Amino acid sequence: MAQRALPQSKEALLKSYNKRLKDDVKSLLDNFSEIIKLARVEEETQVSRMTQCEEDHFEMLVRASNIVRAGESLMKLVTDLKQYLILNDFPSANEAISQTARSMLAMQQESDRKLMALRDDLAADLYDLEEEYYSSPFK
Repeated sequence: MAQRALPQSKEALLKSYNKRLKDDVKSLLDNFSEIIKLARVEEETQVSRMTQCEEDHFEMLVRASNIVRAGESLMKLVTDLKQYLILNDFPSANEAISQTARSMLAMQQESDRKLMALRDDLAADLYDLEEEYYSSPFK
């Protein structure tokens, strides 16, 4: 099991994903093996050669469609796993949020520092201007 204990529903979901994976891969392998077996040359039987060819052709079509179905099921499984990871990867999401918060805090502190320096400069300039104005004989 993983480092942390998973809730029952998540564990069941992961087991179902694992079962789907094994079933679909087994289906791919079994159907492919059976198609390869159909390529053999048969000795004469009671069934005519043309009938046997049609039967083999139909079986290949069915098995090929089973392979396609298993492949589509595997692609759906990959999509489900990606969605599960995106929706349930809280440590990664929390780290991204924390990193963004830290960068925003640093940006806020830098802006505050610049505003304070600007305020101090303006206050000093305003003081000088007021002093000049009030000491001027041309009020």
